[in-house]
Amino acid sequence: MAAPLPASVDDTLKLLTEGRYVADRSLATALYLSLSLHRPLFLEGEAGVGKTEIGKVLAETLGRRLIRLQCYEGLDVSSAVYEWNYSAQMIEIRMAEAMGDRDRSMLQDDIFTERFLIKRPILQALEPDLTGKPPVLLIDELDRPGEPFEAFLLEVLSDYQVTVPEIGTVKAAAPPIVVITSNRTREIHDAIKRRCFYYWVDYPDAKRELEILKLKSPGAAEELSRQVVAFVQRLRSKDLFKLPGVAETIDWTNALVQLDKIDLDPDTVNTTLGVLLKYQDDIARVRGSEAAAILQQVKADLAAAR
Repeated sequence: MAAPLPASVDDTLKLLTEGRYVADRSLATALYLSLSLHRPLFLEGEAGVGKTEIGKVLAETLGRRLIRLQCYEGLDVSSAVYEWNYSAQMIEIRMAEAMGDRDRSMLQDDIFTERFLIKRPILQALEPDLTGKPPVLLIDELDRPGEPFEAFLLEVLSDYQVTVPEIGTVKAAAPPIVVITSNRTREIHDAIKRRCFYYWVDYPDAKRELEILKLKSPGAAEELSRQVVAFVQRLRSKDLFKLPGVAETIDWTNALVQLDKIDLDPDTVNTTLGVLLKYQDDIARVRGSEAAAILQQVKADLAAAR
């Protein structure tokens, strides 16, 4: 059953908490304004900080259908918005020719109808779900395709409609909830950003990351979770090619639990760095004496804080 939209920032925080998403008040404020004013929410930040999860949590907690458009290089309108079912149209043409009951102009009107229209994610998002409520449209990693694809989105994001030349304009009866994410591998055009509310999703501080681990890795010992968070927080201050995100923190913790670890040691850190870091140059730089020094400092800081 579809749930009502949150009526305040506090309700939005509660909604995210119900979806097991640990957010600060600034994110909840941006999300509340996006939902209440029917504006797309543009989330930018490093990979693995939880941008995509926000769209998933919204669909789950609000009881809406999630329509996810995973962007990639070369994405075009036929894959993202709509295309015509050419094989079905060809069969219709052959049948009409065999029967000889329609002229060319009538046939053209018949084959370019909604019956032959294949609706891709963006066009699907303009229709209500089974509950009668508009769905959640998650446009993930918009920085992957090029600028031409962004031009396709301008009409959708401003008027919640798509123009299909052969049949006219398809407009949503009620605006879908739109969440757009970008890993900032390139700059998104200002025309897109002007149509959205913007929020930068940063790496969490140690306190919030520990709260996330308690939700996502409940089987981890408390001391192990503290050590993992402190270790990752220190790694993010290093000059690495790819800093570990929250997703990597969760993966590493789960891997350590699988290995029955309740305490970090240098050997375990060295043998599991591939779960936390994704580039060999970063692993080679941290493995060994660097990892041991970080771990020693982490344990000393945690002992002093007790």
